[in-house]
Amino acid sequence: MSRSRSRARRVPLHAAALLVFVLSAFPVYWMVLTAFKPTADIQSETPVFLPTSVTLDHFTKAFEADGFWLFWRNSLIVTVGCVVLALIVALGAAFAVARLRWKGRRGFILMVFIAQVAPWEALLIPMYIIARDTDMLDRLATLTLIYFMITLPFTIVTLRGFLTAIPVELEEAAQVDGCTRAVAFRRVTLPLLAPGLLATSLFGFITAWNEFAFANMLIIKNQDDRTLPVWLSSFSNVFGTDWGATMAASTLFALPVLLLFLVLQGRVAAGMTSGAVKG
Repeated sequence: MSRSRSRARRVPLHAAALLVFVLSAFPVYWMVLTAFKPTADIQSETPVFLPTSVTLDHFTKAFEADGFWLFWRNSLIVTVGCVVLALIVALGAAFAVARLRWKGRRGFILMVFIAQVAPWEALLIPMYIIARDTDMLDRLATLTLIYFMITLPFTIVTLRGFLTAIPVELEEAAQVDGCTRAVAFRRVTLPLLAPGLLATSLFGFITAWNEFAFANMLIIKNQDDRTLPVWLSSFSNVFGTDWGATMAASTLFALPVLLLFLVLQGRVAAGMTSGAVKG
C-alpha cells in the first residue's frame, strides 16, 4: 500500500516534468524539422508536425551563403579564446581562494559572487563607451575579452568548489615525497580536477558561442568580424526571410554545442556532482 501511494504521488511530478520537457524541446524539434522540410510544407497553412518528405536543399543554401564559414570561424576563435583565458585565470584564482589563507580573501569571494549575479545587459552601454574611447570597436579581441570577463566569475566559483572537494592532504603527501607545491598541484590535483575543468569550459563555450547583444553592438563597421548569431539575425534573401535556410543555418549553429555536450556529458555530470560536495 505504501509503495502504491508513493507511486501515485509521483504521477503529478512525472507529468509536470514531462510537460516541461515537451515545452522546452518542441522549439528545437520544430527548428530541426523546418530545416529538413521542403519549402512547400514550410509555407503551408496547415502545420506539418511529422515530416512527409525530407530535403537537404536548405542546408546547401546555408553552406553556400555568403560569409557562413567566415563567421563560423570568427565565433570559434572568440569562443575558444574566451574559454582558454577564463580557465587559466580562474584556475589560479580558485587555487588562491581554496588553498591559501590571505587577508581580504572573503571580500574577494564576495566580489566574485556579486560580479556573477550582475546582469550582463547592465554592461552593454559602459562596455560600448570604453571600447569606443579606446578604439577597440570592430575587433574580435574586444569580444573575446568581454566574454572572458562574463564567464570568469562563474568559472572561479565553480573551480573553487571542485578544488575544495579534493583533499589537500594529497598535495601535502606529494610534498613530503619531495615535490614542490606547484609540481604537487600539477601531478596530483590537476588530473582530479579534469571533470571540473570540462564542466566549466562547457559553460563558457555555450555562453560565448550563443552571445548576441555584445557582438551586435561592438561589431559595427567591419562586417567581416561578425559572429554567427549576428549573421543569423540578418540571414535573408531577396524575397524576404528564407525560413528553411535560416532553420538549417540555426541547426548547424547549434550542432557544435550539442556534439560537445554529448562527448563530455559523462565527465560534466561527474564534475558537477563532485563540485557540489563542498563549497
